[in-house]
Amino acid sequence: VTNPPSDNLLRKLETVLDFEVGLLQHIAHVERMPADVRRDYEEIDAQNRRYRQIIKGVIEQNTNTKEIKGILDTEELEVEPQPGRLKPGQLVPVINKVSAGYPTDFDDLGYPVGFSDDYVRCPDMHDPNTFAVRVVGDSMEPKFKEGDIVVFSPATQVTNGDDCFVRFSQPHETTFKRVFFEADDKVRLQPRNEMYPPMVVDGKRINGLYRAVIKYERL
Repeated sequence: VTNPPSDNLLRKLETVLDFEVGLLQHIAHVERMPADVRRDYEEIDAQNRRYRQIIKGVIEQNTNTKEIKGILDTEELEVEPQPGRLKPGQLVPVINKVSAGYPTDFDDLGYPVGFSDDYVRCPDMHDPNTFAVRVVGDSMEPKFKEGDIVVFSPATQVTNGDDCFVRFSQPHETTFKRVFFEADDKVRLQPRNEMYPPMVVDGKRINGLYRAVIKYERL
C-alpha cells in the first residue's frame, strides 16, 4: 500500500461500518510492515495456530488431562478457537514439491506432518489445519495441471464429485482425484483426464478425505 489510510480515518470507518474496534487498524498495521518482516510474522502466526490445534487434540484424546490442563492454565496458553482478527489472508503451508510426489506422512490427528518452507496466502480461510500441495502428473487435467497449487481444508464437508486429496492406510499412500461414493461402502476415485481409468476402492482403506477449496494456477 503506497498511501495507507491514517488510524484516525480507520477508526471512523470501523464506526460507520460497525466493525470490531481496532480491526481495520490491525490489518493496516500488518500491511505497513516490510514484506520480509510481515512474512515472518504471519508464518509464526500460522505455526502457532497449528500448535494450538495439536495441543487441543492431545487434550481431547487423553483420558487423564488434569496435569496437562494445569500446565496450560499456568502458562496461560489458550487452545480453544478464538474469533481472531481478520487478516489480509491466512498463510497456508505448501507441503510438497512436484519432484517429491504427494506427501504420505500424517500425524495421529490426520493432518500433514511438519511445517513447510513455502506458503500461499488464502483469503477467507479459517481452518487452522488447511494445507496445500503442488499437483503432480497430468491425471487431473485439464482443470488441474502439474505444478498448480491446490489448497485443501480438512474441515470442509466432502460430497460426491468433489476434488479431494485422498489418504490411504495399509499401505500409506495418497492421491488427488474426484471422489464418488458407491454402494457397498465402495469409493470411486475418478481422474479428470479421460486417458486414465477410475479406481474403485474399499472405503475402509481410506482414512482421510480433504476437499480442494482453492486453486492457484501456473501462468
